[in-house]
Amino acid sequence: MTAITASMVGELRAKTDAPMMECKRALTEAQGDMAKAEELLRVKLGTKAGKAAGRVTAEGVVALCREGELGAMIEVNCETDFVTKNDSFLALTNAAAKLVAHGNPADVAALGALAYAQDGFGPTLEDARKGLIGKIGENMSFRRFKRFDSGARLATYLHGTRIGVVVEFEGDDAAAKDVAMHIAAMKPVALSSADVPPELVARERSVAAAKAAEDAATAMAAGKPVQSAEIVTKRIEGGVQKYLKEVSLLDQSFVKNDKQTVGQMLKAAGTTIKGFTMYVVGEGIEKRVDDFAAEVAAQVASAKQSA
Repeated sequence: MTAITASMVGELRAKTDAPMMECKRALTEAQGDMAKAEELLRVKLGTKAGKAAGRVTAEGVVALCREGELGAMIEVNCETDFVTKNDSFLALTNAAAKLVAHGNPADVAALGALAYAQDGFGPTLEDARKGLIGKIGENMSFRRFKRFDSGARLATYLHGTRIGVVVEFEGDDAAAKDVAMHIAAMKPVALSSADVPPELVARERSVAAAKAAEDAATAMAAGKPVQSAEIVTKRIEGGVQKYLKEVSLLDQSFVKNDKQTVGQMLKAAGTTIKGFTMYVVGEGIEKRVDDFAAEVAAQVASAKQSA
């Protein structure tokens, strides 16, 4: 049997907001499979289990460079929030964004090889990064970047330094800027329902089906009528369609006017969104867990006492 560690419980709890003991039970049932455990929690607890799915799990900043129709966005990570306010770190980050825009590197390694000097360190960006690690005393890395040079107009938005959005569009500047801010707030996963990755749709359908099966079992145990297969199928597909509207940019309710969708707002403004990119600092990176072992032990002891 797979050992369920405190760090695994802590990671699942951070992703789902579910109670610690529920996380432990789900991990045990899933034999340590994190994705499966998350699905089990969503079936049991409903949408509540996905509330913290976008919570950041590492430190760093997002930087943008925009010069007309040329642009770039980069995420640079560090170990602590303290360093994200360091002037040298921020200078390195902003310089890296400009180098992405003008140097067009193929990957992080190619970015690091571009010419750059700062604080006496160089002659490449990678040399400057290594030098600043020694100077500041904390590791830092270039995680990901994207360059924009398709000929489309660009609208950008930074929410502090932790969320960055670039929107490629044609039409009205103000409408595109509003969409960039909307994306930062609502975090859509795709432009339209048709663009949502198939694996996400399949996962949502699986969760809805499992939830329907659990509800049927509960009804049978209570001696209540069970819904027909046709009704259950419609219910599952209805749930999937609701999910698609919630995560598709054009179908979401516009944050500045929830009486219309983003798509309706854009049509009224004569604006077309070609695509968008959003970076959230630390998204998908596991952060060090301080002392979940003690918290888990306390929860277990409390459960034993109440049993």
